[in-house]
This record gives sequence, C-alpha cells and structure tokens, in this order.
Amino acid sequence: MTDTSVMDPEAALATEAAAVIQTERAGLDALTSALKDPGELGGAFARAVDILLRIPGRVVVTGIGKSGHVARKIQATLSSTGTPALFVHPAEASHGDLGMVQPGDAVLAFSNSGETTELGDIAAHARKAGLPLLAVTSRAHSTLATAADVALTLPSMPEACPMGLAPTTSTLMQLAFGDALAVVLLRQRGFTASDFGNFHPGGRLGSRLRTVRELMRTGEAMPLGREDTSMRDVIMEMTRQALGCIGILDDNGALAGLITDGDLRRALDLDLTTTLAGDAMNRHPLTIGPDIFASDALRMMNERKRPITSLFVLDADRRPVGVVHVHDLLRAGVG
Repeated sequence: MTDTSVMDPEAALATEAAAVIQTERAGLDALTSALKDPGELGGAFARAVDILLRIPGRVVVTGIGKSGHVARKIQATLSSTGTPALFVHPAEASHGDLGMVQPGDAVLAFSNSGETTELGDIAAHARKAGLPLLAVTSRAHSTLATAADVALTLPSMPEACPMGLAPTTSTLMQLAFGDALAVVLLRQRGFTASDFGNFHPGGRLGSRLRTVRELMRTGEAMPLGREDTSMRDVIMEMTRQALGCIGILDDNGALAGLITDGDLRRALDLDLTTTLAGDAMNRHPLTIGPDIFASDALRMMNERKRPITSLFVLDADRRPVGVVHVHDLLRAGVG
C-alpha cells in the first residue's frame, strides 16, 4: 500500500481515490472471470436468462439497503430494454405489496450476504406460488441462495471501504451483473433502437429516436407537380408551401425529380414561358424512407457539400408519402 503521509495533500487524496477504484476494478475483473466459467457463475447466468426469457409475466426485482438501490436501478434498466419488470420493496411486500407479485412472474432478489431477513416473506411467497426465485448474492451457502431456484453467486471480494463495512465493491459488482443480465436479455429478445425509442418518448433521447414518419408533412402539405407543369405553376406551388422545393411526379405517381430554389435560379437562363417542370428538375434527388430515424435524416441533410433543407419521403414504389423540412426536425428537438 502506498504511503501517503509524505505526499503533497492533493496527490495523497488522488492516490487514495485511485486505490478505491483499483479495489473495485479487481471486483469487476473477478466477476468477468466468474461469468466466463460455465462451471461457476456462467452456467447459473445462462439458466437465469433462460428462465427470464420464458416467463409470461414480469421480473419482480427486490432488495433492501444498498442492494435495494441497485435493485431499483436494474428494474428500470430491464423495463426500458424490453423485459417487463417492477420493483417491490421487501418490507412493503410483507404489508400487502405481495399482491403485486402475480402468477407467471419471477423474483430477482439482490442481497450481498444472502441473510437479509426482510427478504424472507417475498422469497417464501415465490416458493409457495411456484415462481422462479433468482438470488444475486456473494455467499453460495446463504439462506437466500439455498432457497433460490438459481443462485447467482458473485465473487466475494474486499470492499473498498477501509473498514470493509460500507458496501462499495459488492454493490458495483451487483450493478454490473444486473446490467449484463439486462443487455443479454435485450439481445436475446431482438430488442431494437426503435423499440428503445418507443419506451423513451420524452427528452432529447426520445427526439433523436423518433422516425421521419412521425415528423413528415403529408397530403396537401406536400408541394407536388407533374413533368408537364408550367414553371409559373411550379413557382406558385413552391411559394404556397414555402419549403423551398417541389416534387415532380411521373405518369405513375412516382417521384421523377425535384426542383429547388437553386434549380429555379439556374432556370432563369431559360424561357420560363415555355419551360416545363421536367426540363428544369433534378432527376436524381436525395430521398429517404419513412421509417429511418429523424436524427439520420438531419445528418443526411448536413453531410451534403451544400446542405439541403428538405427531403422527400418515398414508399417502396418511389411514390411520395411525405416531405420533411429541417425546421420540422429542429422543432422536434432532433440534432
């Protein structure tokens, strides 16, 4: 151990903090090794994943004290990544909240010692109701681990607390283990970024995960014309919709091209009394589909040498189903 008594005070504090992190890192390294061992934690983990994928109900996550705080976080992570879950406080469970635990559920209990008395009632209820009980603990022969269908025994490692009393390394390992469980379940369920967005509709993250379909202008709000539309009518439609562009359709209703403000300026050299939309349009405009993320649409607009402000949204037959403007994206909080 480094002698901090002769160090600069600031350096001594930094060294002491680094020692805490090193102790906790050793716990994570031990946890990683245990998970890779199918005869140790790895096998139990696989059984737990199999159970949680097959249950028709929810994962009831429970714990008390510092383990309870970890349990609440893991419940939230499970719920937001495709595994329905709820937190039940073990003390409240003994006073009526056991009614929240239903047939088809599984109980995931966190207790470092495995001897937390408050977990007794919820563990007994799970056994009585025939619900799978999964125990995350560091003591393989504890009461909780013995009662569990799957004992997820984490390596017993020194706490970073100098007295070895305050839960530090143990709670970090619990947290990392719970995150690993949630992410593996996410992958096994085929949970996508789009699914994630459905569970996070608020805030910046929710905005970035919205799709173009949710933000595009449709129907009469789309500026459209035909290849034989006069340039006078093109200008009138572009002015009416104020999107800086107009989509030009072929005889089948598919997008044949696009006329932008820039195309109009370039067409001033032509005789606008006889020029038709088909003569002035860009026949290879950038377009998108309706189900891409709005953030990707904004990136496509900005990555052009000359940033564009509108994108037409096409279906599989190249028919316009909408148009999205950069201001629509920015108002929605994308970017």
